[in-house]
Amino acid sequence: MIHKIALVLVIIGALNWGSIGIFGFDLVAAIFGGQAHIGSRIVYTLVGIAGLWCITLLFRRLDAND
Repeated sequence: MIHKIALVLVIIGALNWGSIGIFGFDLVAAIFGGQAHIGSRIVYTLVGIAGLWCITLLFRRLDAND
């Protein structure tokens, strides 16, 4: 289950970075009222932690049950 949560958060982060790169628009900051807002910082932190977690997936043998 944690793998799926981490993957969803990484996808959210990737979509946000894509919108920044293509449109110059930070969706997370727009939703929470700026990059410095505590809500934005929490989302950015969770996405970062999820990214670190997903690095570990590169070195794991995944079974059908994961």
